[in-house]
Amino acid sequence: MQTQKIVTEAQVASWVEKYLVAWRTNAAADITALFTEAAEYHESPYETDWIGRDEIVAGWQSRWDWQQGGWDFDWNLTSIAGSTVVITGVGHYAKLGTFDNVWTVTFDTAGLCTRFNMINTEQGAAL
Repeated sequence: MQTQKIVTEAQVASWVEKYLVAWRTNAAADITALFTEAAEYHESPYETDWIGRDEIVAGWQSRWDWQQGGWDFDWNLTSIAGSTVVITGVGHYAKLGTFDNVWTVTFDTAGLCTRFNMINTEQGAAL
């Protein structure tokens, strides 16, 4: 039995673009606009577990230094299953190097993220 799509490709693209804007600005308002009040943000292998929007904003802003020197992110929508999507991407950071990402993102009916799981795998040398 197929799962009915609740989230559309256009909604996912819009959310990812807002995510990238928030990563560029590091502004609390931009980050807050992505997540529900009780959202969870998990990242492996770094054992990041931010619970609640306030903790997500604080954790996100603590990584501001990562963006210094420049970065870009190429991504693809891999699948949609109901309100959960899988996104694959590659982040290139001048300071940190290149990382393969797999995001599993679950949305509420308003299009906000309720749960974000990311797996990072470092590829190697910086830009």
